Amino acid sequence: MSAPDFVAIGHVTLDRFGDAVRPGGAALYAAVTAHRLGLSVGILTSHADDFPVELIPPQIEVVSIPAEDSTVFEHAMHAGARTMRIQTLAAPLAAKDVPADWLEAPMVLLAPVIGEVDPLMAGVFSDASLGAAAQGWLRQVSPGGVVDPVEWDSPEYLLGRIQALFLSSEDVRGVEAQANEWFERVPIGVLTAGRDGALLYINGERYDVPVRAVPEVDPTGAGDVFAATFLSHYHFDADAWEAAAAATCAARLSVSADGWSAVPDRAALEAALAVYRQERDDDRASP
Repeated sequence: MSAPDFVAIGHVTLDRFGDAVRPGGAALYAAVTAHRLGLSVGILTSHADDFPVELIPPQIEVVSIPAEDSTVFEHAMHAGARTMRIQTLAAPLAAKDVPADWLEAPMVLLAPVIGEVDPLMAGVFSDASLGAAAQGWLRQVSPGGVVDPVEWDSPEYLLGRIQALFLSSEDVRGVEAQANEWFERVPIGVLTAGRDGALLYINGERYDVPVRAVPEVDPTGAGDVFAATFLSHYHFDADAWEAAAAATCAARLSVSADGWSAVPDRAALEAALAVYRQERDDDRASP
């Protein structure tokens, strides 16, 4: 069998919001995005029998490492800030778990949620446009299951092999200086900041990426939508500016409804991107 166009690697999750439970995880949001953009997609993940695989679009190939438990996040708001707890964890993911026919995948996004992806996996995809949505390597599980920030342990191997690094302003809070160093060591870096837009790093040089204001219903997964859209556009066009524009539009569209229901297809993204480009050009032309 041939490799999928786009491979996402990381835990699918069960996300609890009060009494509501829905499937999530960075890899899943990225995979759904790539699928809606017209790519063939695979997910390498781990979950137990309680995960509702039937809710994943059937065109997405799911390879799952067996686990006694699925990764379950409990989300809550405390003092105006989002907090997360881990109830259970699925199995870790290692290089040996990658299907042999996926090693030739042209696009790969490593997308851990809680450090479950072995960074050595970056070494097995020799010819891929390889990106890392690195938030999961900046999290640890503290007593009581609380998800807390942690220092990124030995990122050198990964940074020397990926083409693009994706992080959010929330991920790097308190380690901004280190994050700047990480972005200087990769060809492309993106620091997303939700409704405040994003910063694009090209060979260490920083540029602002503006964002269109939209009503926000659910920001969950927006950074993962951004990463998948950016990686796919950059792979085909090698234009970081246009990839960032497309990714910004896709991420902002995705927050207008719960879960991944508003992740755009290619036609919707192209329409939003046309408006974005026109507004960008008008702003540049203004005195």
